[in-house]
This record gives sequence, C-alpha cells and structure tokens, in this order.
Amino acid sequence: LLVLLSMAVVLTIVLSVVARSVSDISLSSREENALRAFSAAEAGIEKALSQGASIISESIGAEGAIINATVSNFASGATNFVFPQDIISGDTATIWFVNHDDTGSLVCSAQYPCFTGSEMKVCWGEAGTPSNQATTPAVEVTVLYTTSPGDYSTMKIARTAIDPYTSRSPANNFSAPDAGTCTINGKTFQFQKTINFSSLGIGASVYNTQNGLQMTRIRMIYNSLSPQPVGVDSGVGILPTQGKKIESTGTSGESSRKVEVYRLFPDLPPIFDAAVFS
Repeated sequence: LLVLLSMAVVLTIVLSVVARSVSDISLSSREENALRAFSAAEAGIEKALSQGASIISESIGAEGAIINATVSNFASGATNFVFPQDIISGDTATIWFVNHDDTGSLVCSAQYPCFTGSEMKVCWGEAGTPSNQATTPAVEVTVLYTTSPGDYSTMKIARTAIDPYTSRSPANNFSAPDAGTCTINGKTFQFQKTINFSSLGIGASVYNTQNGLQMTRIRMIYNSLSPQPVGVDSGVGILPTQGKKIESTGTSGESSRKVEVYRLFPDLPPIFDAAVFS
C-alpha cells in the first residue's frame, strides 16, 4: 500500500509538471505566432505604401507567415464620412472638394468628379461631451474656393466659427451650433452645425461648378486635454476621394492580426494656417 501510494503521489507530480510544461510550450507558441502575425500585417502595410498595389497576397519568412493587404479609396463617392483621426485643440482636419488623380495632382473631370453642393453639416465632439466646460470643443471652419474654377489666382477664403459654450460667445463672438446630436456612419457626435455656403458669401456660380470649391479646413479649439472626433455630411453632394485606406491582415499558425492605416493627401501643417490661409 505504501508503495502504491508513493507511486500515485510521484505520478501526480510528474503529470502536473508535464501538463504545465505542455501548457507553457503552447502558450509560448501562440505568443510567437501572434507576434509573427502582427509583424506580417505591418509588413503588408509597408509593401502597400511602397509598391502602390491595390491587392497584396503573399507568404513571407521562413515560418511562412501570410500577408493579405488591400488598398481602397477613402470616402470615395460618399456623402459623409468620419475623419480618421481625432483632433486636439489647434490641429485641423482637411476635407477636399476637388479630386486627386493617380499622381496626386488636383483634377476635376468625368473620371475624377469634384464636389458641387450648396451646404455641408459639420459634426464634432464625442457623444455626451458637456457643453459648459472650459475644454468644450469649438470649431473654426475655413472654406477655400476660386471665383474662376481652377484659377488659383482667384482664390478666396470664407470662414466661420461655432462654439457650444454660450458663456464664451460674448468674448469670442462665435455662433451657436444647431440643436441636437449628429450621427455619421454609426458614430454619434455631440454637436453639429449646417453651414450654407451662400451665408459665407460664396456665390452659387462657385459651389454649383466643379473646381470652384477647393477644400475646407476644420480647426478644433479649446479641447486642450483630449482629442475629439469630427465628421462631415454633405447632404446630397458627392465627396471626392479623401485619401487611401490600407487594410492588412497577417496570419501565422492559428493567430491572425489586422492593421488599418489611412494615408491622407499631403497638406500644410496647421501652424501655417494663420500665415497662408489668411
């Protein structure tokens, strides 16, 4: 009996050690595959950016990690979209009204249609953001347009600013937002304002003609502690492509990781706004 009991105890200890070792090996293997899959997904992003291919599918490395990456136009043919980056106070989001060709040059044509619309709705702020705090986000909306379509020597600027915090209005002279919240592509924003281009002094011959409206720059103000989202809704007007969306999935063993990157069109840094767009 003592021998049997001793053997049972030793067997239990041995089985516990073996089970723990197998579990550790399995966990290490999964972690290694997860890291390899994430590296493969990042490699797919780099390949898409450098090669410019719309679809990338290949195996890399000695372990045979698999890359699947796709490149698509961001917000192409849409009437609304959410800007892919949250904006901190002082930064801007640029929304293009003119299209870009494959070389990145501005163009308006049948193949690359540009925006023609009389108004747009600007939505900003996370749902539930209070409207009476010092860090309540306000926005400054700058619209660049040409009075003679495509002739940049006739470039002009229209600007408006909106602040939900009414106690600041006497000092900054900003207008108030529209009532209610705003939802774009399933995301709810706390504040909204419909901006009619004619109320900014832009003639109908400009916004009804392709290559008249050029872009709008939305600057966030006061939210110095946390970035806030922003989106636009053009109503019935079709917006041109705003950049490239790259989705890359890396697979290794049973692990799969996905990386999503937006490549927006080149733009001037916000620090130049006061000097260039004035």
